[in-house]
Amino acid sequence: MFYDLNVPFQPTAPLQTDQPSISDGLVRLSAKDQAKLDAQLDILIHLGYTVIALNQTVTGVFNPKMHRNTLQGIRTREGIVILRRLTIILTEESEKGSGLVTSNFDALKAYDLIALCPTTPTTFQHACLTYSVASPITAHIITFDLQANQRLPFFMKLSLVRTAIKNGAVFEIRYCTIVKKNAGERARRNWWINAKDVVRATGGKGLIFAGGGLESEVRAPTDVINLGTLLGCKQDQAHHAMTSTTKSLMLRAQTRQTYRAVLSQPRLILTTSPPIITLAKKRPLEEEEESKESVRGAESKGGKRSSNKKRSQL
Repeated sequence: MFYDLNVPFQPTAPLQTDQPSISDGLVRLSAKDQAKLDAQLDILIHLGYTVIALNQTVTGVFNPKMHRNTLQGIRTREGIVILRRLTIILTEESEKGSGLVTSNFDALKAYDLIALCPTTPTTFQHACLTYSVASPITAHIITFDLQANQRLPFFMKLSLVRTAIKNGAVFEIRYCTIVKKNAGERARRNWWINAKDVVRATGGKGLIFAGGGLESEVRAPTDVINLGTLLGCKQDQAHHAMTSTTKSLMLRAQTRQTYRAVLSQPRLILTTSPPIITLAKKRPLEEEEESKESVRGAESKGGKRSSNKKRSQL
């Protein structure tokens, strides 16, 4: 099973349901948007992906009163698992708070995955230390804008990266820039430098690859694995970034809905009691023979004791 957990999708003209509400953001797609989404899913299925995550992006602070979930009304599709992801771009405004608080849990629980894109040293530190801890509002993915600058706006300290990976978070590399036709040489050069920096800091562990672009910028899983080896990952690490690492990430994301990250509620399973084995009753003849043997053994023991006493007297 191959995963692509960053498929951007923004409806052009979402239609509100019969009971519109800004807080819950329930919408349904128009016919044009639904056709566009179906075409995008057809390409992903053809390339061999079985699990994808549609991504919705928010900049600054997440405000449930002003936020509308445009992915809530997306219907399921046979042959592929569709998840819903929310990416929050952490700016300087987010240093005081990103909106990932317990009071916003009702609005955040509609998303299967939560990703953070830090842009300052402070927000990167918060993403690795604070928001990666297991809780109902935990962040699962830490992603970056690799093409914006020649270097990331912060230094990826190994202590912060290891803490985030230990808490269960993963770091994401989006490859849409390197395959985009009109990306430009500077953007591609920045992407190569920053992507190798992410691989160096993580050591190839706790790393996932995702498209993050249009349907024309998506590549097959084997091509993405080869790209990972060019960035410095080992062959097995690049393969895990598309399979097992993403699978464990999904299991961890399910724990947001439970108390203290418990995967499931314990259940008492009652099994059938084992059969009671009863010993067969002995026959009367066998009981008489056993009694005679016991008597003979007692007499022989008594005779030995009396002979020993006589010898001791002599």
